[in-house]
Amino acid sequence: MIREGIRGQASKWEPMTALLPLWNPQPATVDWLLDPSRYRAELKQSADAELVLTNGLVSRVFRLGPAFATVGLREERSGTEWLRAVKPEAIVEIAGKRYPIGGLAGQPNRAFLTSDWVTRMSVMPDAFTFRGFEVGKPAKRLDWKPLFGIRAPWPPPGVALTLRFRPPAGLEGIEARIYYELYDGIPVFLKRLELENNGLRTVRIDRFIAENLGLAEAESIVDDSDTWIKPPLTVLTDFSFGGMATRNSNKTVHWVPDPDYKTQVNYNLKTPCDLEVKPPIGPATQLAPSETFRSFHVFTLIHDSTDRERQGLALRKLFRRLAPWSQESPLMLHLTSTDPKVVHTAIDQAADCGFEIVIISFWSGLDMEDQSEANLAKFKGFADYAHAKGLKLGGYSLLASRSVGPETDVIDPKTGKPGGAIFGISPCLVSTWGLEYFRKIKNFLDKTGFDLLEHDGNYPGDVCASTTHAGHEGLDDSQWKQYAVIAELYRWCRGRGIYLNVPDNYFLAGSNKTGMGYRESNWSLPRAQQHLHARQNLFDGTWEKTPSMGWMMVPLVEYQGGGPEATIEPLREHLADYERHLINNLAYGAQACYRGPRLYDAPETRAMVQKWIAWFKKYRKILESDVVHVRRPDGRNLDAIVHVDPGAAIPAMALVWNPTDAERTEELRIPLYFAGLSGTCSIAPEDGGRAYRKLAEGAILPLKVTVPPQGFRWFVIRAGSTSTKAQ
Repeated sequence: MIREGIRGQASKWEPMTALLPLWNPQPATVDWLLDPSRYRAELKQSADAELVLTNGLVSRVFRLGPAFATVGLREERSGTEWLRAVKPEAIVEIAGKRYPIGGLAGQPNRAFLTSDWVTRMSVMPDAFTFRGFEVGKPAKRLDWKPLFGIRAPWPPPGVALTLRFRPPAGLEGIEARIYYELYDGIPVFLKRLELENNGLRTVRIDRFIAENLGLAEAESIVDDSDTWIKPPLTVLTDFSFGGMATRNSNKTVHWVPDPDYKTQVNYNLKTPCDLEVKPPIGPATQLAPSETFRSFHVFTLIHDSTDRERQGLALRKLFRRLAPWSQESPLMLHLTSTDPKVVHTAIDQAADCGFEIVIISFWSGLDMEDQSEANLAKFKGFADYAHAKGLKLGGYSLLASRSVGPETDVIDPKTGKPGGAIFGISPCLVSTWGLEYFRKIKNFLDKTGFDLLEHDGNYPGDVCASTTHAGHEGLDDSQWKQYAVIAELYRWCRGRGIYLNVPDNYFLAGSNKTGMGYRESNWSLPRAQQHLHARQNLFDGTWEKTPSMGWMMVPLVEYQGGGPEATIEPLREHLADYERHLINNLAYGAQACYRGPRLYDAPETRAMVQKWIAWFKKYRKILESDVVHVRRPDGRNLDAIVHVDPGAAIPAMALVWNPTDAERTEELRIPLYFAGLSGTCSIAPEDGGRAYRKLAEGAILPLKVTVPPQGFRWFVIRAGSTSTKAQ
């Protein structure tokens, strides 16, 4: 049911919000990172009868008349108002003309916004005008078949708000909708734009801006700068590609100057304080009668601090909540052969050691594009054998970083010839070859029963100037159409329970895991150097990723070079290095590609692998919890992290490494605030005898620890007992 958002004549606006509860903003006094359950998303009304989408952590305030507009964006822990200027809710360019959707004109000073100004502002020219709203629950962005014991509410609980807008003159029949979601217990808004063609003619959607906010500047300086500090928002979309790191793959988020902000301090009016979320190019798509165009989803996380650890924890909570499949993290053997005898032995060993999936790796002989009955039957046999052993099985396919042919490869708009791609040369995903590739991959996965697709060289965001490819018209729609076809494959996999290893940040579109962050050639270094590099990569990679979101590498056999000094095989001859690799990864809660033909070659190797896999599974819940960073590995001092999970039976586990060849004793300061601990705690070294300790100010545990040469220690930390004297 649509609630008409406004009634009455133009001179008397009466928003129909009377049935909504009254918004009474209060400071968020309980830390949501420790107890998110207190913050429930609701749609309310303000004292001025405005709509307010709020959960007690953040609030977005909407004015309904004389036109619909966002007039407030608050962070409630401090009561900070981040909106300084009114913008359209969205902007769409149709047939070369820009049309605002909602918004108000006439703000006299764009440095700040007063309630009195809002009441005197006017409708923007050529704007889509507000018709009404609907309230509901969040919707599934994609189907998710949970794997490996991960359970989470899907979709996440919260509230959804759908806004409807009438078209301006000249666009009769085109209805605009803006869809918001706000979730319980996390300061994240979702937003999406839709255009429905109820008219009689096809229209071309050239470009759009899905989110458009005039925000208070985080830095105010007279001179121009190449390194402006931005407001404390993390903005993501599921139209994301071209990098493992969040910031590198975020091609849609643009911080731009507001030329109408005449009173800003910057002399050249270049302060980047307007947020525009839009595709880099296009979509340049045709919208036929009875069709609906949907933008990507925009996720806006509003931080309550500039602290790096706190911001990182908030981002990790976003992925846990809005991409719960990213927490599925099986123990995986990367198998380097397709010889049946080797495959069967590897599956047997994986099952014996407690691994959970075998991945038939690159350079192994696997070709998913081979659709012959013999090929399909061979790999179905492997999958059936793995399933009978209680394991899952998957494999590798290379997509974009190769050439297929001049009629298929992306065309460089600068030269009109193949080339100019991010990987040098790559096929266009919506050429005839590309469309057939996706059909073949689906057919292979379907016919073989594979449980995983490791998709290398996946779409990095290439554009293509071809006008003869089957799936796009030209340059302007090439990126939009190529992304659509790969995102559809990932949605298909997610709904069927097919795990996705993708070396790119496709989490919000359905992928499970990407690289933790490492240089591949470093796995060709001598073994002793690999361990320190690995822990640096793990330490650095877990600022934005949860441990389960990033894979690592263990070169059981030679990877890209380095010879015997770089590899673990023969395994029993390098047992100490093999064990260190297992400890490094499992203690961080991360999984590695253990790449080789087997997991053990002798009873002592088998026993060592089984020991650490059993340890990991015993403490898996805390080990896969968030990392709080204590000391980065430097090769000279002890390095350390602490896993935290407030409210859990084990709320913290501290892990300490000694990278040197001498025993070292140092006192570390272990931060336990994000574990929800205060006052006292109990600490059990390697789950041995328990001692009680008093925490210092800020919930810091002073911990004096001795670690043997090249050694490792771990400590289980729980809440202290009020009846026990703290030491």
